[in-house]
Amino acid sequence: MNSRIPLGIRQCNRLLATPIYYANEASTLTRLFSTSRLHYERHECIVLVVGGGSGGCAMAAKLSSHLGKDKVIVLEPEDKHYYQPMFTLIGGGMKRLEHSYKTMADVLPKKAKWLKEKAMEFDPDNNTVCTSGGDTIKYDFLLIATGLQLKYEKIPGLAEALEIPNGKVCSIYSPKYVEGVYDLLRRTNEGNLIFTFPASPVKCPGAPQKIVYIVDHYFRKLGKRDKVNITYNTALPVLFGVKHYADALWPICKKRNITVNTRRNLVEVRHAEDIAVFEDLDHPGQLFEEKYSLLHAVPPMSAPDDLTKCRKLVNEAGFVDVNNSTLQHVRYSNVFAIGDSSGSPNSKTAAAAAAQSPVVYRNMIAAMEGKPLTDVYDGYASCPLVTGYSTCILAEFDYNLQPLETFPVAQNKERYSMFIMKKDFMPLLYWKLMLTGYWNGPGLMRKLLGVFKPSKSK
Repeated sequence: MNSRIPLGIRQCNRLLATPIYYANEASTLTRLFSTSRLHYERHECIVLVVGGGSGGCAMAAKLSSHLGKDKVIVLEPEDKHYYQPMFTLIGGGMKRLEHSYKTMADVLPKKAKWLKEKAMEFDPDNNTVCTSGGDTIKYDFLLIATGLQLKYEKIPGLAEALEIPNGKVCSIYSPKYVEGVYDLLRRTNEGNLIFTFPASPVKCPGAPQKIVYIVDHYFRKLGKRDKVNITYNTALPVLFGVKHYADALWPICKKRNITVNTRRNLVEVRHAEDIAVFEDLDHPGQLFEEKYSLLHAVPPMSAPDDLTKCRKLVNEAGFVDVNNSTLQHVRYSNVFAIGDSSGSPNSKTAAAAAAQSPVVYRNMIAAMEGKPLTDVYDGYASCPLVTGYSTCILAEFDYNLQPLETFPVAQNKERYSMFIMKKDFMPLLYWKLMLTGYWNGPGLMRKLLGVFKPSKSK
């Protein structure tokens, strides 16, 4: 009869009966019955930074320098930190993926404590965050810098199409797929080339059309532009959100024979037939089927699900509900946000996070010291609109979508100098100055160069 008793139970009986002689088997028994981690840690810190992206790294550097070693915890599950503004250039063959990242251990500040786990549950009423490893982190102040998540799966057929070897669908938005863009470009000789912009907030909203201009230039350089039709289908009602720059981009599209359809949203990819299905957002339910030789798809995006399920922290759109000026949470005075996960209505770019960082830093220090929050974020964002392999329009603007330009030249014109700055100078600035907490955006530079700007005529 005993032979039918499972091994673990038989050993348990022996241990209970003769604990002295079988003490060594206790560890064996523990291993037999232990299938998960039993000891969960509790951490405490002055500041918890959730997210190790652009804003999270910059703020961790600033805060840990001020507060001292291990007073700041950074919660970030990824091993690599990507400079995502380079993905467009990778898609055009101007950079390689290995140029775009460093290890997370190299970019996070040494004075901060890094927990390589994911935030799973936010409890702002008790100042705690639970992690994917089962730990609990108790904080005095919380900085949310989670960025956006890519939701390729929201468009039926898209995720499957991207996984097809040597397929006809590509995307610059993920490190998993970005190298495939240039590979597909080199395999394409003719046909319809379709590019999309989704009906959701996106990181770097200029990127979906940058790759359009790069691909156009690519085929012109090869002398094959007449072999392809290029179409940009955007869910937005405009080509670009800032009229000052949109007025410069429309003539470029017209001159290069790029078809632009506004309010047209990708809703399905039928990769077996090479057909993309779009919906006219002004006439819901009206669908268009378009055959493609190359489809560049930008996925819908949102704040991470584990953040949005904490309804106390987010607004109706699912982003952290902050004061647009101070970036402090509207209900929890010890919670702040920076970057793409913030509900502030600015363009979601690395440049915006850089400009937000001194505001968030000084306001967080003020809150810690019980002082009024006086620093104000003006909504500054920047989008270097690469228009080919040697030109770029440097768009800079504020909350009101009015130009907020740094240089004493017309920035709504294509310039080689702006292209070199985008391609070679900005990555260095990002790695060496922004992530280390020393770059606060171009505000000071704008003031210094302002003396060289021509005065506006009345």
